Amino acid sequence: MQINRRVNMGISDVKDRFKQMPPGMNMDQAIVEAERCLLCHDAPCSKACPAGTEPGEFIRKLRLRNITGAIRTIKSNNILGGACGVLCPTAELCERECSAMMASDENPGGSDKAIRIGDIQRFLVEHSREIDFQPVEVEESGVSGKIAVVGSGPAGLSCAAEVSKLGYKATIFEALAEPGGVLRYGVVPFRCDTDFVEKEIADVTALGVEIKCNSPIEGKAAAEDLLKQGYDAVFMAPGLWGAYALQDDSANIDGCYSSVDFLASIRNENFDNIISDFKGKTVAVIGGGSVAMDCVEAAARLDTTDVNLIYRRSYTQMPAEEIERIEALQHGINFYILHQPTEFLKDGNKLTGLKLVRTKLGEPDESGRRRPLLIEGTEWDMPADIVIEAIGNKAVDDSSDWYPNVKVDGKKLIVAESETGATSVPGIFAGGDIVRGPALVVEAVQDGKVAAKAIHEYLSDKE
Repeated sequence: MQINRRVNMGISDVKDRFKQMPPGMNMDQAIVEAERCLLCHDAPCSKACPAGTEPGEFIRKLRLRNITGAIRTIKSNNILGGACGVLCPTAELCERECSAMMASDENPGGSDKAIRIGDIQRFLVEHSREIDFQPVEVEESGVSGKIAVVGSGPAGLSCAAEVSKLGYKATIFEALAEPGGVLRYGVVPFRCDTDFVEKEIADVTALGVEIKCNSPIEGKAAAEDLLKQGYDAVFMAPGLWGAYALQDDSANIDGCYSSVDFLASIRNENFDNIISDFKGKTVAVIGGGSVAMDCVEAAARLDTTDVNLIYRRSYTQMPAEEIERIEALQHGINFYILHQPTEFLKDGNKLTGLKLVRTKLGEPDESGRRRPLLIEGTEWDMPADIVIEAIGNKAVDDSSDWYPNVKVDGKKLIVAESETGATSVPGIFAGGDIVRGPALVVEAVQDGKVAAKAIHEYLSDKE
C-alpha cells in the first residue's frame, strides 16, 4: 500500500518536514476556549495533573484577562509547562476530568468536548516569550549549597530549577552534546521542535542552573564520587537509553534500528544517513506506544515506500493515545494488529523481513491487559528493508556500576522513596524513568519537584 503523501504536507525537502510542529492557538482562540470553563470550585482538572500545574487556576486567570498571572501559575508550578502542554496525554489526564464536557441537570453548560487545556497551556507559555515575560525568579532565602544533577531530561531540569529557586547552585551533568534528554532526543521535532525545547531549557538556565554537556557521569561509583567532590546532594535522572530487542543480535543486523537510536538520529549528525538509508524502502515498526507512533510518522516522512506497524495486542489496547493512532492511520500507515514478530529474516547479515505469527487475546496479565497468545499455524513472512524496534526502553547495561551502593531492582531501576526521591545512600536522590521505568514527561517533572523539596529538607536538617 502506497503511503499517503499528505503526511509530507507538500514539502519537498525531507528535513523541512521535521523542523516545526503545527502552530498553536492565538490569543482570541485561547480566550474563547477559556470562557467555556465552568470555574469549578474544586477544579477536578487541577487534581488530575501529576505535576500540579494547576490548569483550573491558569484558565480562570486567562478568562479574567490576567495573562501574566496565568503564565506565572504555569511556570511557577511546572518549569517545563510548555513541553507538558505539547506532549502530555491531556485527554487521559486533566481534560478527562473537565466538568465542561459532563452535561447533566446540575451542569447544563456541559458539552461533549473538554476544554483544550494542553493547547491553552502551550499558548500561554509561547505568549510569555513573545512579550519577553520571565515569570519565575530565584528566592532570597539565604541558603547555600551545591547540588549535582545527573541528566538534563525533564526530571533533571525540573529538580535543578526547583533547587535553584530555593537559592542552591545547581549543576547538571549531561552525557550528550545538547541538553534536553528525551525532549530533544526521544521526541520527533514535528511534535516538539528544537526551538521550543531550547526555549524551555532557557527558562531553567535563567534561574542560574549550569548545564555541562558532553559530561557523562559514568564509571565505578561516579555518582557517589560527586558527594566527595563537594556537592551537598546528588539527583540521579539519567533516563533510560537502553532498548529492549526482539533478538540479542538485533543491533548487529544491517537494517535493524532501536527506537532510541532512530529518534536520536533525527536530531543529530546522522540524519543525512537516515534520509539516504530510508528512501524508497519498506519499513516495519514493532510496538504500539507513543514512541512507536513517532517512529512510523517519522519513517513516513523519509520518502519510504511502505510503513507497517506491528502490534501483538488489539487496536484498543495500544498504549498510544487515540489521536496518535488516528493520525497514523490517516497518514497511510498500515496497522498489523494481533501479530507477534518472532524472528528476523536475513540474507547474510542484511535484513529482508520479519516472521510474524497471528495472535489472539487471552486472560489479563499483570498489566491488566489481555495477554496475547500465539495461534499455531498462522506464521507468515513480511518483507521489510528496515525494522525499528519500539518495544520499550531500559537502563543501560552498566548504569548500576555508577552508583554501586544505591539499591536497584531487577531491571536496574533505582529504588527511591516515592514521597522524597531518597535512595539507599544518604544525599543521593533519584527520579524520572530511571526510577519509574518509561513514564510521562509530566511525571518526571513531578519527580524533580518532589526531590528538590526533599533535598532542601535533607540539607536543612544537617545544619
